[in-house]
Amino acid sequence: MKIWTSEHIFSHPWETVTQAVWRKYPNPHNPAVVGTDVVERQVVNGVLHTHRLISSRWGLPSWAQTILGADRVCYGYEHSEVNPEEKTMTMRTRNLTFSSTVSMDERMVYSPDPTDCEKTILRQETIITVKGVPLTSYMEDYLLNSISTNSFKVEELMSTYKRSTTEIFSHTKRSFGEITESALRSVDDISLVAMKSVDEISDAAKKSIDDLSCAAKKGIDSFTQPAGSMPRI
Repeated sequence: MKIWTSEHIFSHPWETVTQAVWRKYPNPHNPAVVGTDVVERQVVNGVLHTHRLISSRWGLPSWAQTILGADRVCYGYEHSEVNPEEKTMTMRTRNLTFSSTVSMDERMVYSPDPTDCEKTILRQETIITVKGVPLTSYMEDYLLNSISTNSFKVEELMSTYKRSTTEIFSHTKRSFGEITESALRSVDDISLVAMKSVDEISDAAKKSIDDLSCAAKKGIDSFTQPAGSMPRI
């Protein structure tokens, strides 16, 4: 039996890290995992419980394939608990394929860094037990080395996820700014047209009033003008 433990600090908030964990498969940094299927999911007392089936290829060397059988799609069982109030995410994984020969139990806990809320601590423990086959210790060391190598790829995945999220926010902000600017231009155009129309109406009304005044004045002048001398009878 071999036990591997590690502690890693991500330079990202707990919310970002846990969202990336849900989206980490499939990804080009770990092509061994070929699929994930949710078997059951429920919320109990505010804690999200999820059971998933993980499909992967172990990529066993030729000598290990001879002992365990041809390399093929293997299956693992994952149970996770997410507590948003306490900000903890616990994931436990165990292999189903080859379980009678190779047992791999993994436990990972994600929690905020108590000294910096913008960082997240991952504490990981993996227990590997190989039994009933030759080269037991060698196989345990090989599997531990594979786990250690894959663990260093997670930080790169988190950075990729954060860049993608930042790009989405930036694009959304840019689009919103363009929409707002276009709306402001439209409002200005409408205001200009409305002001021009009001000015034209005012000019036309003023001209009509002046014409009416002029006509009325002429009528009054002609009415009040003294009449000519009356003819004698």
